[in-house]
This record gives sequence, structure tokens and C-alpha cells, in this order.
Amino acid sequence: MEYSMDLLLGIDIGTYESKGVVVEAASGRIVSQAAREHSVAIPRPGWVEHDAESIWWSDFVALCRQLLSHPEVSAENIRAVGVSAIAPTMLAIDRTGRPLRPAILYGIDTRTVQEIEDLTHVLGHEWLMEHAGSALSTQSAGPKILWFRRHEPELYRQTWKILTASSYLVFRLTGRVVIDHYTAVAFAPLYDLPAQSWSETSAALICDLDMLPDLHWTTEVVGEVTAGAAQETGLRPGTPVITGTADAAAEAIAAGVTRPGDCMIMYGTTVFFITICNYLLRGGMLWPTVFLVPGTYALTAGMATAGAIIRWFRDQFAPLELRIEMEGGPPAYEVLAHLAAESPPGSRGLVVLPYFSGERTPIHDPHARGLILGLTISHRRSDIYRALLEGIAYGIRHNIEAMIEMGAEPSRLIAIGGGTKNPVWLQIVSDVLGRPQEVRSSLGAAYGDAFLAGMGIGYFQSLTDVLNWLGPAFQVEPIPAHVRYYDSYYEIYRELYPRLRDLMRKLVDLETFVGGHS
Repeated sequence: MEYSMDLLLGIDIGTYESKGVVVEAASGRIVSQAAREHSVAIPRPGWVEHDAESIWWSDFVALCRQLLSHPEVSAENIRAVGVSAIAPTMLAIDRTGRPLRPAILYGIDTRTVQEIEDLTHVLGHEWLMEHAGSALSTQSAGPKILWFRRHEPELYRQTWKILTASSYLVFRLTGRVVIDHYTAVAFAPLYDLPAQSWSETSAALICDLDMLPDLHWTTEVVGEVTAGAAQETGLRPGTPVITGTADAAAEAIAAGVTRPGDCMIMYGTTVFFITICNYLLRGGMLWPTVFLVPGTYALTAGMATAGAIIRWFRDQFAPLELRIEMEGGPPAYEVLAHLAAESPPGSRGLVVLPYFSGERTPIHDPHARGLILGLTISHRRSDIYRALLEGIAYGIRHNIEAMIEMGAEPSRLIAIGGGTKNPVWLQIVSDVLGRPQEVRSSLGAAYGDAFLAGMGIGYFQSLTDVLNWLGPAFQVEPIPAHVRYYDSYYEIYRELYPRLRDLMRKLVDLETFVGGHS
């Protein structure tokens, strides 16, 4: 068979699943696609980890092999490789490239409360606003590195480089140690936003500067597939590899979020937001950042849990639906969506705080805890499940309002991610926001990776060129009667956390005390 197409390969490593695509560069048609599920390790409450070798690299290799087995695909026609992954993650490797411990994941890992407080105290709020762009949180990788240095000093002494997940993949493919500027911003306070470089001031408190990867823009070609990597993956030696980026940014590109005012709402394990801006914003409770190519900026935000709560409910309270799915029946999530539709807006008097793993933006509190308010013996499983979806929607509204306060009001909301398969959830969010959402097919971050790889080799000239790949979106309009109803529930939602914050901290102290003396 002759292979005349120019093909682009994109692979994304997620929290619970990795996905890959091979895309025809000229049309954006997906020629081959594959996915692999994996799990996370939770060795202690608040700790969330991945094994870099058995999950990140193993998934990458397996996906490559599967994608290249498609009859329309040849390694000779893969013109470039793009990668993305969950971010920021903290992985220490030694001089042989061997991971020294499991990778510490992004903001869902909340072990760094003390390190956040210490760094904030020493650097000061004003310095953080000026140089890091925002307050430190469990999303910040800098405190995670400091935790590693303090608690595992012997491993720290063996450390050659500290990587994020996309860095590790590029390292395994090319031997280069790099990170893109967008992901590096989340290594706060180590990245100096105004200077667009690593900060000597903060590094003096955390780690040696030479441990950090070299900074590059996302679409830069930083290396080629080595002979060893080619043997493992099946890729052609010499295939160009770009720096890559975080999964959320690649997903934004796949959704066509490229112009100022565009706001991505990514429905995944967490909810992540990216709003494109004309310039770098400062202050506020969200995360200002540079974007993927020079001269582009964004405002980002992220809840600590979303799909993770839905997965928790499915695993703990839907055993029958899970069993039916395993026996060839409909997906459990689909059945649960129908269940939620049986309950009216407001879930018959329930309000949920979705802080099941603390919360990132806009409250930045790892001590925050989940809550279901209003339970009575008349409530059913359908009410509780719907209330969970509504609680996440209230959190989305809270973040959108914080964007508006910072001067970045979205002109267009683009919904993407696995959660968009749940029409009930989408309708709830539009009703709570009082705004329409444009819903894109869940092509995913890997699709964005493929496009970015094409930019890297000059196939495309601008991020907006991705719009030529994308089909039309469909619109979810808010229902006016529901909007008014949810406004009242949202007022209660906003009052709950300030009133309960101190009690939540007492609960955390009790949990720590009991855990330490059991």
C-alpha cells in the first residue's frame, strides 16, 4: 500500500486515561485513534501519584504501536509528534533518567499545605503577585519540590532533573530535558512571569536552578525520535518532536479556543478553565499565564474535583449499573444521567459543596471539605446525584464570576471533555450560569497535540488555523425559569463555605490527629 498523506501524531496522558490520534494534516481527519485506561495511586489521604514508567511511558509506547498498526498509517508518513499530559506534575529523575519516586500529581494532591504557607511567608504576597502572577496553591509545583527536598532528602540528593509529565515523554523520545512556558508557569513560584524565565530568587528557597528543564515554547521542535525510542515505539528515527504542553491547553486548541474572549470549560476529572486574553492579567484569585506561542496570554482556573466526584458516586453507590455495564449493558454514567433527570432543579432542597479534595480556584483551600446540605429521609439517590452535578455547576459559576472580577469576562463559553457526553450536566451548568455553551465533539487533547505538532514543522502558521479542522459546535441554551431558580440556590452555596471554613479546618485537624495515633 502507498502512503501519500502527511500525518501528525498526538498523544495525551490523562489522570485516568491516555489517548492518541493520528491526523491527516491537510483535512484534520482522524485516521487512527486509541485509548488506554489506568489508575492513580493514593498512598495516603491527600496524596495522588502516578508511576512514570508503568503509566506514562508504557501508555505512550502501547498507543504508538496501536496507532501505527492502522492500515492507513505508516511511521514513514508521521511528519511530527506532539505530546501533552496532566500538569503540573513533579517527577525527579537521576542521571540515568530513572525516576526516583512516583510522580506527585497536580492540585488534586494536597500534601504541600505547610510548604505553601512557608514559601508565601518568606516571599510575601506582593512578590508572588508581581512575579508568579497569583497566590500559591496545591496546584503549584514549587511547593511540591520543596516537600520532596524536606521529606525525602536522600532521594533529593540523587536528583539530576525535575520534570513534568510531558517533559518525561519528550525526554524518553529525544533525550532532551525541556518544558513549555505555559506548563512552567504552574511551577510557581519558580517561573517569573514578567521575565518569562526561571526565578533565581525563588529557586534559592526550593531547588537548584540546573535541576529545572530548559524553557521552550510549545510548538518548538526540540529534538528527534532517537533510535532507542524508535525501537520501543515503532516511530521512525529522526521524526521531529515538539516541546508539548499541558493537557488542558492542548484540549483548548482542540476546541478552537484561540481568540481573546474564548473561554474553555473542560469537563474532566476536574473542571479546568482557559480564557484567552489580550495581555497578561495580574492579581485576583485565578492563574494568569502566558499561552502556547510568544505574545499570547490566558487566564486559567481549576476546580479540584468534578468528574472525580461523579466517578466516586458511580463506584460507591451504583454497583448494579456498573455490573450491567460490564455484562454488555449501557454505560453506568449514561444510566446515572437519566437518574439525575428524574430529580427537579434544586434536587428537592439539596446544596452540595464539591470540595471533595479541597479546592483550587477561587478559594485556594486544601482544607476545604465536601458537604451535602439539606438531606432528609425523603431524598432519593437521584436527588443526591443531581445535587452533585449542581454543586459542580455552582463551582463553575464561582470561577466565571472571578474571571469577570479580574477583567476577563468570557464572550464565548466552549465546553469540551468527557463530561460533555452528559446532556443533563451540560443543561444544569448553562442554567446555573444563565449563559449558553458551545459544545465541541470530544476530540480531546491528543487532537490538539497533533495540530500543535503541525505548527512546529511549519504546516500551520497560527493557532487560529485549527478552526479549519473543526466542524460546527452545538449550543446548549439556558432555560429561563431554571436560571431564576438556581440563582437562589447559588446564594446559599456562596454562603456555606465562609460560614463553615473554620469547622472544616477543625475536621482536618481531627483527621490528622486520629491518623497519627491509630
